[in-house]
Amino acid sequence: MDSLFSHAQEPSEDIPDGAASLEPLVNSVVVPGGVAHAFAGFTDHTHLWWPLEDHGVYGAGSYVEFEENLILETADDGRTSIWGTLDDWQPPFSFHATWHPGSTALYSTELLVVFHPEGEGTEVRIFHEGWEGAEDPVAARARYAAAWPGILARYARFMGA
Repeated sequence: MDSLFSHAQEPSEDIPDGAASLEPLVNSVVVPGGVAHAFAGFTDHTHLWWPLEDHGVYGAGSYVEFEENLILETADDGRTSIWGTLDDWQPPFSFHATWHPGSTALYSTELLVVFHPEGEGTEVRIFHEGWEGAEDPVAARARYAAAWPGILARYARFMGA
């Protein structure tokens, strides 16, 4: 007898091997200024600090922005790529979005960015999870584990840290 219950559920075949056990990534940085200033720097001025040459669909010369409920990259020739959809917008404290730069919403992960006071500055903390939604969960998590520290360092330099 394999189970005490006659109708025990089998593991889901929809979740790729190993994806359910992948831990969320948590990265943070402290920037000077208040929460509203940090939030605006992150969301209103993303095009000024995001390293599009390394972490963009169209590369250097494109433009990334939060527009309506989307995170959108626009190439210099007008092509667009949706990076994610905002589903919880709480300025200046947090936002949550699906996240799929360079892919489709079918293969999205989840991104939560939280802003809170830290001394005379603001801690910006990124929670990146939902790896089971990625096309290749293990590879996606590894790419973002390597990328987020540099991306946040670039944001911190832009904010004057």
